[in-house]
Amino acid sequence: MARDKADIIVVGAGIFGLWTAYAALARGLSVLVLEAGPQVGHGASGGIVGALAPHMPERWGDKKQFQFEALTGLDDALKTVERESGLPTGYGRVGRLVPLMDDIGRERALSRIADAKENWGTAARMQILPPDAFPDWLHPQAAPAGIVHDDLTGRLHPHLTCLALAEAIRRGGGVIETGCTVTAVHSGSVQTDQGTRQAQAIVLAAGVAGFDLLSPLVGEVPGRAEKGQAALLDMDMKDVPLIYADGLYLIGHAGGGVAIGATSERHFEGVGPDALLDDVIARACAISPHLAQARVVRRWAGLRPRANGRDPMLGGVPGTTGIYAALGAFKIGFGIGQKVGQVLVDEIMEGRIEMPDSFRVAAHLRR
Repeated sequence: MARDKADIIVVGAGIFGLWTAYAALARGLSVLVLEAGPQVGHGASGGIVGALAPHMPERWGDKKQFQFEALTGLDDALKTVERESGLPTGYGRVGRLVPLMDDIGRERALSRIADAKENWGTAARMQILPPDAFPDWLHPQAAPAGIVHDDLTGRLHPHLTCLALAEAIRRGGGVIETGCTVTAVHSGSVQTDQGTRQAQAIVLAAGVAGFDLLSPLVGEVPGRAEKGQAALLDMDMKDVPLIYADGLYLIGHAGGGVAIGATSERHFEGVGPDALLDDVIARACAISPHLAQARVVRRWAGLRPRANGRDPMLGGVPGTTGIYAALGAFKIGFGIGQKVGQVLVDEIMEGRIEMPDSFRVAAHLRR
């Protein structure tokens, strides 16, 4: 395949872009991925947390059904990627622990358990465990009314997953070009700092920078950046469910280390970690006291793309021909990315739209 022409050009090698390229190759299309950074997953997709947590099962709707189908299909999809690439993703459907603080929370949990039975069926289960079910991981005093446990939640290593997808794409005949900045997008072509590239379909999946590329096409700024900070501690807890408590995830990765985070900051100065991360670490240690003995081996910060309507921003861009969006992954990109890639390629090739209306680009405009 010529490096200046393809059936599909994907702008951005984050999780949405990589899954879209992977799905396109599976359908027999030629693919060129253009990434401005020095490596795939250079932006928010190169983080260290990697929670794959479902929405709560009450008030079920098309958005929750979309995510549910994505999560239940991810196991087989990632096993295939690992086999094709020869690289690990760190995936595991390890489950999730949510501490209950009082009887009110416990009653709410019992209601959600009934909703899970109805909406998750036999694919997953939610139950209440005693406070001391995981004493070496979640301190019983942090869960005085018990622990909600579900076995639908999973985890992966974000950067490793991006590397595995990229290798599978390359082995499948796709081209990924890093260090190539796209400056403008038109129907049928993109302008880059290294010349013009042509394609029948163009997918904008460039994270926060993707909003700037989309803006001239829709006449407004359709999203923004929100900063997230996380830390990796030198502690091995790879075989236990992840914890969600006090607004934080605590995740034992398959390759070792516990990731904790992340903040969600609308107002910030700079991209690097700052003092807020010290508070995150202190709060995590209150949830799992053994973490206090662990060494911090990495501090991470990045800008996550949030569309104006909060939901992902997907599909054909109004007023254009052959230009599509895969933006606004925000906090759920790794959980739904594989399904996002599939439905985008379905729309590109067949005009078939199988996603919630609130995900469509038009739903995010004029907000």
